[in-house]
Amino acid sequence: MAHIDHIRHSLAHLLATAVKEFDPGVKLAIGPTIDTGFYYDLELGKPLSEKDFPALEKRMKALLKEKLSFERIDATAAQAREEFKDQPYKLELIDELENKGEKITLYQTGTFIDLCRGGHVENTSEIDPKSFKLDRIAGAYWRGSEKNKMLTRIYGLAFPSAEELAGFEAKREEARKRDHRKLGKELDLFVFSELVGSGMPLFTPRGNAIRREIVNYSRELNQELSFDEVHTPNINKAELFKISGHYDKYKEDMLKVSSQYVEDEMFLKPMNCPQHTQIYASQPRSYRDLPIRYADFATLYRDERPGELSGLTRLRAFAQDDGHIFCREDQIEEEIEKILGVVQKALQTYKIDSWMRLSLRDPQNKEKYLGADEVWEKSQSIMRGLLKAKKITHKEAEGEAAFYGPKIDIMAVDVLGREWQISTIQLDFNQPARFKLAYTDRDGAEKTPVMIHRALIGSPERFMGILIEHYAGAFPVWLAPVQVKVLPIGEAHLPYARGVFEGLKGAKLRAELDESAETLGKKIRNAKTEKVPYFLVIGDKEVEGETVTVEGREGQVGAMPLEDFIARVWDESGNRT
Repeated sequence: MAHIDHIRHSLAHLLATAVKEFDPGVKLAIGPTIDTGFYYDLELGKPLSEKDFPALEKRMKALLKEKLSFERIDATAAQAREEFKDQPYKLELIDELENKGEKITLYQTGTFIDLCRGGHVENTSEIDPKSFKLDRIAGAYWRGSEKNKMLTRIYGLAFPSAEELAGFEAKREEARKRDHRKLGKELDLFVFSELVGSGMPLFTPRGNAIRREIVNYSRELNQELSFDEVHTPNINKAELFKISGHYDKYKEDMLKVSSQYVEDEMFLKPMNCPQHTQIYASQPRSYRDLPIRYADFATLYRDERPGELSGLTRLRAFAQDDGHIFCREDQIEEEIEKILGVVQKALQTYKIDSWMRLSLRDPQNKEKYLGADEVWEKSQSIMRGLLKAKKITHKEAEGEAAFYGPKIDIMAVDVLGREWQISTIQLDFNQPARFKLAYTDRDGAEKTPVMIHRALIGSPERFMGILIEHYAGAFPVWLAPVQVKVLPIGEAHLPYARGVFEGLKGAKLRAELDESAETLGKKIRNAKTEKVPYFLVIGDKEVEGETVTVEGREGQVGAMPLEDFIARVWDESGNRT
């Protein structure tokens, strides 16, 4: 069977063939494969919409039946330019290939010829016509730059079999139902305002309850790790970031701030680490003081491009359960091991699977990183050796390191099998040296500490978005924005229901009282729609017996005294079950 990438790449060529027949004046850009299929970027000469997809698909399937092969043509730059003389995007790519001294290859399928590196099926009969479909149209800037022309991108889905295509579409439909942006609005958790600005969420009382629980749990875990919490300012002078390296390596992602009274160049901070170095540097340190551990929940700011913002999962303003450890080299392994243990504990509590990635420097692009080769070789060797010694299964990824050091990334896997990079542990020999941090060792010599950057679940806002989709909005009791809803059957039951409600509030449970004139059936349906874990029905029987009838998302629990119910919820919340 043909490799799936070859199938997807071949289908991209067939899509371009069909579009060119539909629109002979089309200007072709690129048509790569992606994880779910393929796409092709085009500058269209006449309108094309998703209504045209059936006709395009029909033509692509007809081409499959012709058993077309993909014939390679080695060409000179001049020959390629002649072939694509009316295709400006191809001509730009040809110039680039020539300047790099790379081979130029074309592939012909029937009458269609494309500039291509290769990787196709032997002939089109190898592709199951039921295993692909055209998916959607989007806009895309040429080369991803907003300075360039906006092109039309046609996405296609492609899998080895029709069954796998159907499975993917079913999973995607489930993902749409769980979309945190949709559920966040329906459950009244957060809002965005054009007056406030894109990428800067406003949390409602319900949404803030969830965020607060996430932060409080991270604080609790920080205490287990003996972190001391600090608080640092959002605005900092450019000089701080020049020393840390962010000014040179990260400036394009930072938001600049101006003052009416001073001329200092200033930025909203994208990270807490430079500030924490200054707390460390504020007084002399001895080897006996180490490790020193600082935690920080301050808001961070990054100048994300508008097209990259996505609900809570990609923001301009967000916090992190951030932490930095200043330690001796002989303490690195123990500190990282403790952090890994706590991260695993957190993910078990949230009921999320995970795997680990060792993120390394890209050896072909060293200019992106701070520090000499020997520093990177040392730090990467330490991280690799630690994972190996602890027999921790992991994957390695070049080019994913932070600009100041390698890192272990914990990749969360949600209920739909999607992967999210959340927790991270970064080993940094560079910033302590750049800030001239020091401690006095046993022998009286001055030495530079090592800095470990870490986050347990990362950004509470982003993690909340992940959790909304992971739980489909049905949060466990300890995280639920509304833990209990009190539902009086009629007006006569309101006084007792209010007493129950006050009792729940007095026990510090997140409760709401439905005093509407709706029927009990409607009240129950509303509570279920809001995904409240428990609701208490109050009628004649409950008033007379001074009890509450407990119902939950999974069915009826039964009647019990209010005190027993409160104890039950406190037990579930306390154990985070």
